Amino acid sequence: MTRSLPRIALSAALIGALSSCGAPLGYAPGAAAPSSSSSVTPSPIPQASPGDEAGLQRFVQNFRSRAVSSGVNAATYDRAMRIARYNPEVIRLDRRQAEFSRPVWLYLDSAVSDSRIGTGRQMLSQHSRTLAAIEQRYGVPREIVLAVWGMESNFGANRGRMQIIPSLATLAYDGRRGEMFQNQLIAALKIIQAGDTDPEHMLGSWAGAMGHTQFMPTSYLEYAVDFNGDGRRDIWSDDPTDSLASTAAYLARNGWRRGQAWGTEVQLPSNFNMGLIGKGTRRSSGDWSAQGVRRIGGGALPSGNGSIIMPAGARGPAFLIMDNFRSILRYNNSDNYALGVAFLAERIAGRPGIQGNWPRNDRPLSTSEREEIQRRLAQRGFYQGEIDGLFGSATMEAVSAFQRSIGVTPDGYPTSILLGQLRR
Repeated sequence: MTRSLPRIALSAALIGALSSCGAPLGYAPGAAAPSSSSSVTPSPIPQASPGDEAGLQRFVQNFRSRAVSSGVNAATYDRAMRIARYNPEVIRLDRRQAEFSRPVWLYLDSAVSDSRIGTGRQMLSQHSRTLAAIEQRYGVPREIVLAVWGMESNFGANRGRMQIIPSLATLAYDGRRGEMFQNQLIAALKIIQAGDTDPEHMLGSWAGAMGHTQFMPTSYLEYAVDFNGDGRRDIWSDDPTDSLASTAAYLARNGWRRGQAWGTEVQLPSNFNMGLIGKGTRRSSGDWSAQGVRRIGGGALPSGNGSIIMPAGARGPAFLIMDNFRSILRYNNSDNYALGVAFLAERIAGRPGIQGNWPRNDRPLSTSEREEIQRRLAQRGFYQGEIDGLFGSATMEAVSAFQRSIGVTPDGYPTSILLGQLRR
């Protein structure tokens, strides 16, 4: 996970594309996988042009020496890469980009929908003993583990049906991030070599994310666990036990603090210094409280050091996020994703959802407008990142700096109004 690797883990762009609101020795490497490895029928690979397929097969031949030098034995490579085919659908998906960004409130409407909450509560009951054991071992609350499962694959319903080896081979050969996917391909071959699954049963998303909670191969190698004790780290089975435990293990090893909250929704005083908004500012709960920050619904703020974020700007809800929120960000480096996990978990556990109002009348920005904002911020010296139309922390910090420079509320929220200010 993801990549540290987000998603586990890729770039922010790929994370968005992968999110579904998208990370051992049992048998000989050449043996058939147990029937429990997957009950899902693989998606057929669309026919490629002769030139594309020929190029892919040349890549397979040439890549063999690198894989072998990286620890993949020749027999495993030859066995696995027999099914490598050029998949034009994978390239189409890799190059797809939505014309309009999805506002955070629409993202959360889907992520924390009534149907997903209902299914999460059913899964909480159905897997109560397993989840209790996982929570006891790793210290990650069961509702957080369930929420990741819900966000990643809709509780196992959307695990992906593409064979991983053809997908990763295609991306490693012809993708925009060839080196990254070559590393993922080598990791996938090592998984097969270890005997956790075989090439035919290694299924997942177009970009290589696998199982109930969508581990990338490199993250699987580092974090996946055999929790049910059957000798394999099986994230492909209909049984989600190893996937759920692997998710908890990932979060625990990436900063989750047992017994502490992820954060909470807060109300800010009217005179609050908006220059303190953002993950770059960390203060103790006592300091925030002294500045008039109050927990929505009453009660003390979570203990520890935290930051305040406002993903929809000054007219939207505010959240105090603690170290455990940052642990979720290590799974998928998106504030929207982490909020989705946090509040899906809250609702599964029977607690309230987000109470503040979103600025739902704001017009979404097109890809070209988002890129223009970054380009104009760069021209003014506020932004040094890539002009990709993807608004991560660097863009929001640049927006805040620009807003401060013109004397408006520095909430870091990019809008059509901000674009107009930059065009002046």
